[in-house]
Amino acid sequence: MPELTDPTALQAQAQENFQKITDLAGKGQQMMLEFWTREHGQAPMIPDPLGMMTTWTKAWTAMLADPARLMEQQQRYMADAMALWQRFLTPDAEKPAVKDKRFAGEAWAQTPAFDFLRQSYLLTASHIMEAAQGIEGMSADEKEKARFLIKQFVDAMSPSNFMATNPEVLKKTVETGGANLLKGLEHLLEDLAAGRMRMTDENAFEVGRNVAITPGKVVFQNRLFQLIQYAPVTEKVYEVPLLIFPPWINKFYILDLTAEKSFIRWCVEQGLTVFVVSWKNADESLADATIDTYVEEGMFTALDAVKDICKADSVHTIGYCVAGTTLAAALAVLAARKEAAQVATATFFTAQVDFSDAGELKLFVDDASLETIDKITGDKPVLDGRYMASTFNLLRSNDLIWNYVVNNYMLGKDYFPFDLLYWNSDATNVPARWHRQYIEQMYRDNLLVKPGALTVAGVPVDLSKVKTPSYIQGGKEDHIAPARSAFKLTKAFTGETRFVLAGSGHIAGVVNPPSAGKYQHWTNAKPADTLDAFIAGATETKGSWWPDWLAWLTPRSGKMVKARVPGKGAYKAIEDAPGAYVKERI
Repeated sequence: MPELTDPTALQAQAQENFQKITDLAGKGQQMMLEFWTREHGQAPMIPDPLGMMTTWTKAWTAMLADPARLMEQQQRYMADAMALWQRFLTPDAEKPAVKDKRFAGEAWAQTPAFDFLRQSYLLTASHIMEAAQGIEGMSADEKEKARFLIKQFVDAMSPSNFMATNPEVLKKTVETGGANLLKGLEHLLEDLAAGRMRMTDENAFEVGRNVAITPGKVVFQNRLFQLIQYAPVTEKVYEVPLLIFPPWINKFYILDLTAEKSFIRWCVEQGLTVFVVSWKNADESLADATIDTYVEEGMFTALDAVKDICKADSVHTIGYCVAGTTLAAALAVLAARKEAAQVATATFFTAQVDFSDAGELKLFVDDASLETIDKITGDKPVLDGRYMASTFNLLRSNDLIWNYVVNNYMLGKDYFPFDLLYWNSDATNVPARWHRQYIEQMYRDNLLVKPGALTVAGVPVDLSKVKTPSYIQGGKEDHIAPARSAFKLTKAFTGETRFVLAGSGHIAGVVNPPSAGKYQHWTNAKPADTLDAFIAGATETKGSWWPDWLAWLTPRSGKMVKARVPGKGAYKAIEDAPGAYVKERI
């Protein structure tokens, strides 16, 4: 890299970089075309995924239908904009504080023009979102979808997302002679080739080497899952074993990232015999899968194996996210069959059964969204997991999309190794038929909380028949399974329930080991009809909720027995944990 004091060399370097960028841009265009054709079997079209243009048009028409309100909003915006301009013209005037991390860099404050640019954007964005909140003449669902789309537009138009209006990018470009843009374009082309936006240095991690490393054995497998039994670290263990069902839309090792963060390792250290279901990364062999498959061939098969291995009458269970939803249905089936005693307790991590308050994900379950999924899937037996990953990323687009556009593609930064982001990028395919059924039956039609409306394994489901003691965890900032929705589990069952509200969201709210000393949780021993009532009478405790769960679980775990070693009984070890299924990547 030439010295900045050598203008001739710097100009030559810049010209060379420009030529490289031009060549790579042509290659990138060709790769984009080839990628789309390979994935979708045809040249790219200009679709309207999720019915965005239709909703956008309706929202705009609704806003124009009330000119008086629109004029009032414009007048307030002009007044606020003029006040902002006056503050910047007054040297000694106090400038508004900027807390948005997109504009936290010093370069935004060093130049008045860029400082004014960010302040103007934030002011305009707040007025646009205020106007979106007051849209009339649309159904409630259409309003929510319109607000979401407007928020996506507002976030996308941030000056931080464009080279010409981002002082940090401009500064870096001058300092490097454009080398940052060249490197960023290389990152972009590599991501196109991989079929996803990378968020971390994926070469820094390997499943079984430095993530998912808790010792254990695969002791059973079928076409749907591998069952992992973890090696004990205590001489005695509780009589009742623990069986964890992670979501099949993600890899299970979110619960076994590193030794310090691993919920699985922590449970083993507490004297629990721990089993985990590692779901198959779906392929054509699971084209016929439905909820019956995941309940009978999955959950019930795993339950029988664990009881058999441990010679136990009952098992503790955990269901995370969508697996928690399915676990609730499975418990109702067992109750109807008079077999509920097989499950000693059920724990639910950020799970939902009543989807009436399911948050922004409900925006992706209307007819337009289902039609988009059908087009993406076509006649394929599976839905590409990258589609779901992109959907989840949209819910936090500033953090999970635009942040990486700026850092990776414009600033040309090296990818930072981060185990959580590696897991987040390790998407899984799901059976297309079952995925569509789940969206229709759970999210759209909300059948699970309607007694008898949904049949699973030949049994009409009635959650009110479930009396299994249940521990229900929700995340205060969960944007995937909102706490208000998770709390409704306490009303769906008629057995004993304990609800805990954890700080943070869908992942960090669950994966929060006591040793980290992070966040907090809230408990309330008194009955509460709503989440608001629960919070009003709740006690806040600093740190992880895991010890609270353990204190609830262990009195229900029977006596202490000799530790069980995986592979020492009738179920021989097939291979070492974490097994082959979890290592299959898209």
